[in-house]
Amino acid sequence: MPDCAAVGLPAPVFVLSGYDAFLGFLLIAAAVPVLALVTNKLLSPTSRSGERDLTYESGMEPIGGAWIQFNIRYYMFALVFVIFDVETVFLYPWAVAFHRLGLLAFIEALVFISILLVALAYAWRKGALEWS
Repeated sequence: MPDCAAVGLPAPVFVLSGYDAFLGFLLIAAAVPVLALVTNKLLSPTSRSGERDLTYESGMEPIGGAWIQFNIRYYMFALVFVIFDVETVFLYPWAVAFHRLGLLAFIEALVFISILLVALAYAWRKGALEWS
């Protein structure tokens, strides 16, 4: 193949020249789970006994079925906690950059907090925060 400069053509340019490390990282990140699954399949024991198929419950024999019903209040309590926990994470960067954001950002944060307070009042009124 002739040299590009000798023929008068411009040298080919790799468009994503800065991303070669990222491409390598992407390939390694894709190969690690595949390698882990293949290694597990090759090295794991293949005999399956009845004892291995039992559920482990802190060294005790499992009693009864696994399909028991929990009170919906536990899920509601957890959801309310997660929602307000995530909202706190959203407020933290705003508080850090408060002095640079100005009055409009302050008003937006007040609207955001007021929506949270309305949601908290609604959850409290519906009894989602009652533990008993």
